[in-house]
Amino acid sequence: LLSAMAASVEAEGAKGPDAAAPKCYLIVHNVSKKHNIGTLVRSAVAFGVHQMCLVGSKKFNTFGNHGSADYMELKHFEGLRDCREYLVGECGCTIFGVEIIEGARPIQNHPFTGNAAFILGNEGSGLNKNQMAICDAFVYIPQHGRGTASLNVTVAGSIVLHHFALWAQFRETEREGYKFVLGERPQRTCKRGEVGGDNPEQVRRERELKKAAREGEASDLWLDDGSSGGVLGSILGEDDP
Repeated sequence: LLSAMAASVEAEGAKGPDAAAPKCYLIVHNVSKKHNIGTLVRSAVAFGVHQMCLVGSKKFNTFGNHGSADYMELKHFEGLRDCREYLVGECGCTIFGVEIIEGARPIQNHPFTGNAAFILGNEGSGLNKNQMAICDAFVYIPQHGRGTASLNVTVAGSIVLHHFALWAQFRETEREGYKFVLGERPQRTCKRGEVGGDNPEQVRRERELKKAAREGEASDLWLDDGSSGGVLGSILGEDDP
């Protein structure tokens, strides 16, 4: 009976966060080192983030995501105020700024009450005043050594998201060997490294056209190697006098 219960728990764990569990959102804005965004996506997927909100450019560098971007729901906003209206008004989130600031609470205290969104500071200057203006509260990550003044943005993001997942009691993903089991890869509905824009059918059609073009180029090379009959003609003897 116990083994059956354990198997059931593992099977449930493969589904990720429970539908009734509080949802986690991540706001990406003003990240100076663009390759950090791909790594943030990977951490967001690992720790059950429901949606990533990209503010500003629709395009982002996927370096470091290791294919995880296909598993993350991405939403674009032109500005921070629009993003806040969506997260607070439609998603019922409390927005937490991750910053070493007076009044910020240590992340291990888990000062959460429900759906939450997190915004991380710039690698060099931290959160700016416009970013702070959309926050309802602040959290920080305590440090215990004196050799660095702050953490890399992707490291800080990973720690914060992990703490929220623990507090929200997200189900652990099933493990197999030395890895966690991947879910079925979703169909990508936009270009890699870009949020929204294209219709899924249009994306599929473009892929088919590109594939056909590649096959056509190969066919052209096969038929035309610079001589009148090309490679095929040579095989068939059509170039013989």
